[in-house]
Amino acid sequence: MSMTFLRYLDVCLVLATAPFVIAGGMPVLGYVVGTLAWLLTRAGAAAMYAYALRSPDIRLRAGLQVGTMMMRVWVIVAAVIFARYVGGRDDGIMAAAVVLAAFTVYFVLNLVTRGGQLQGRPSTTPQGRAYTS
Repeated sequence: MSMTFLRYLDVCLVLATAPFVIAGGMPVLGYVVGTLAWLLTRAGAAAMYAYALRSPDIRLRAGLQVGTMMMRVWVIVAAVIFARYVGGRDDGIMAAAVVLAAFTVYFVLNLVTRGGQLQGRPSTTPQGRAYTS
C-alpha cells in the first residue's frame, strides 16, 4: 500500500462518505460543515507542520506544533457548534461524527506509522540518525 494513500486516508474516507450521506437522507449541512472543518484544519496543520520543520529554533518548532493543535480543536468545535445552531441538532451530531471518524483514522495511522512517516519524513533519533526497523 502506498504511503501517500495512507497519509491521506482520513481525507479519502471523509470525501468517500458523501454519496452515502446524501443517499441515506442524513443531515447534509452537518456533513458539509464537518468535512470542510476537517479539510481546512488538516491542510492548515500540514502547512504549519512543514513550516515548523524548516525552523532551526526548537522552541519555535514546538510552539508552532502546539499552537496548531490548539487551533485545530477550536476550529472544529466552532464548526460543530455552527452546524448545531444553523442546521439543528442532527446537523451538529453529523458534523461531530464526521470529525470524530476522521480524527480516529488519522490518529490510528499516525500511531501505526510512528508519526514522522505519516508526515512524509523518516523518524529519527535525537542525534539525527534514522531508526531502523
